[in-house]
Amino acid sequence: MTKQKIVVVGAGYAGVAATKFMAKKLKKDDVEITLIDRHSYHTMMTELHEVAGGRVEPEAVQYDLQRLFARKKNVSLVTDTVIGIDKEKKIVKTKLGKYPFDQLIIGMGGEPNDFGTPGVKEHGFTLWSMEDAIKIRKHIEDTVAKAALEPDEAIRRAMLTFVVCGSGFTGIEMIGELMEWKDVLAKEHKLRPEEFSLMVVEALPTILNMLDRKDAEKAERFMMKKGIQLTKGSPITQVTADHIVLKDGSQIPTNTLIWTAGVKGTTDAADFGLESARGQRLYANEYMQAKGYEDKDIYIVGDLVHYEENGDGKPTPQIVQAAEQTAHTAAANIVAKIKNTQKHEFKSNYQGFMVSIGSKWGVANLMDKVHLAGFMAIVMKHIVNLKYFFDMRSGYYMFQYMMHEFFHIKNDRNVTRGHSSRYGNVLWSVPLRVFYGSMWLIEASKKVVGDGSYLNPSSWFGSGSWFTDKVVFPFPWLQEQVTTGASAAGAHAAEATTAATGAAGGATDAVAATATQATHFGFNYTFGENPMPVFEKMPHWFAKIMEFMMPNKDVALFMQKFMTFVEIGIALALIFGLFTWLANAATIGLVIAFCLSGMFYWVNIWFVPVAFALMNGSGRALGLDRWVIPWIQRTAGKWWYGTPRSIYGKNSSN
Repeated sequence: MTKQKIVVVGAGYAGVAATKFMAKKLKKDDVEITLIDRHSYHTMMTELHEVAGGRVEPEAVQYDLQRLFARKKNVSLVTDTVIGIDKEKKIVKTKLGKYPFDQLIIGMGGEPNDFGTPGVKEHGFTLWSMEDAIKIRKHIEDTVAKAALEPDEAIRRAMLTFVVCGSGFTGIEMIGELMEWKDVLAKEHKLRPEEFSLMVVEALPTILNMLDRKDAEKAERFMMKKGIQLTKGSPITQVTADHIVLKDGSQIPTNTLIWTAGVKGTTDAADFGLESARGQRLYANEYMQAKGYEDKDIYIVGDLVHYEENGDGKPTPQIVQAAEQTAHTAAANIVAKIKNTQKHEFKSNYQGFMVSIGSKWGVANLMDKVHLAGFMAIVMKHIVNLKYFFDMRSGYYMFQYMMHEFFHIKNDRNVTRGHSSRYGNVLWSVPLRVFYGSMWLIEASKKVVGDGSYLNPSSWFGSGSWFTDKVVFPFPWLQEQVTTGASAAGAHAAEATTAATGAAGGATDAVAATATQATHFGFNYTFGENPMPVFEKMPHWFAKIMEFMMPNKDVALFMQKFMTFVEIGIALALIFGLFTWLANAATIGLVIAFCLSGMFYWVNIWFVPVAFALMNGSGRALGLDRWVIPWIQRTAGKWWYGTPRSIYGKNSSN
């Protein structure tokens, strides 16, 4: 069988999902998958409102295609614009080339539908691309800056009135971002937040019509509480530069109208010669094959496809879940044809719907059974987004998403209300980092020097050192191996336990002493008291693990030397600010192990919170992490993902 050429047009949700699916299922087959898009990146369309509303930067929702398809040897990326399809010769034509295909998936998506409303194209803003989001953001910033200097009250009021047309998910999420952003803008330009007016204009009598009515009503009450005006049952009939006109003839003075009222299939596919339905969508059958061209192996997916699953005249909704599910159907049928297996019919399985109104509040309907509102709805939305990256097998962008949404956020605009943001001066953690590292170095040095003198190296490695032939771990099975009689066992156990007092900050006393003296709980040492260990006795399950790891004296002697070197490594890493996150994570792990071993006291438990505190990039201030970590990120990223480019494919020149 000759090499099969599969072409996917469009790198939206549907195109990426289909390409990922086929790349995995056909990795052992002789196929070449070509993904063509006008951009070199995939845009997370459902989060564009965060860019438009000034919450995150564009790169937070922009994912380089090479990073998404790294190591996929059967996938080629092309940055180009498709201008036509020769269905008979089975060739995709682009501005810069031609691509023959055996199977073709068209997932070029949709575009805003203004329903022919006068003035929308000239004076309104849409939110359907990264360019749209950046344009809205800049317009709002410029408009507020001008309004702050405008002396005419009426003109100023119009400039500070922001109207969103449409109460679907995009419109409500956009107004939610403006709800939070206005406070930031007001402070920056010395305005009062009360001077801003936020409005949603909806042609239908209800809002959020894909949600359960009770959930939609909760959202409506929340928005009204936050001062957002909802105008329902009022279609917009005209848009001008300084006002909009409603069906009843009333006017709303505004310089900003964001149109989110409808979606239609992209006009770029209008000239492909495929049968179209209303809204410029293209007909497909239950296998997602283009109607009338089933024998040409052309598939339609995503927002562009018109397929009536229930025969009721309602096509698949233009949402992410439908886009991915139609893509999986088309991709599965291409795989089935190549592998000569059974075809798959499209079966929708929508898991629920959710909408955020700002960064801290939302509503969610999961599987039509679980209804969430407020904080938990936002948490669920983040979980769904993280699952999206997991499904794409992109750990890199999952990490980037968490950084942008939780740790690199400004103005407290996230679900944790800014408490998780790492923006701050880590310089002041340097003294603590150096002190903490010095503590580790001193304690590790005790294990090397023992009872000897620090100034006399010839006295090192003697009595009390972890580098002798005596086991310091007070584990019963080890003590039994190193003693020959009852009296010797008692003496050696006491000696071994005494030697272990240096472990993890000198946290232990002799086992015999703890058996005869009362212990006292406390976080600081009081003279004359015997501190209380975190665990008086090692848990049975942990004892089994330790016995497996250190079954005899030889292994135990090796481990106590190895742990000393680990502590020295942690100490030096902290002092010099190198790999501080890993060093502190290792510290936490060691402390947990010492606690479970019965070798750590409550008075030293501060080791754990200090380690957590120093994980916040403390090595990037007066530390080697400032240079080493960026170098590793650049080098490893280039090795694993290659060099990101603005143009991919045979026409690339960079």
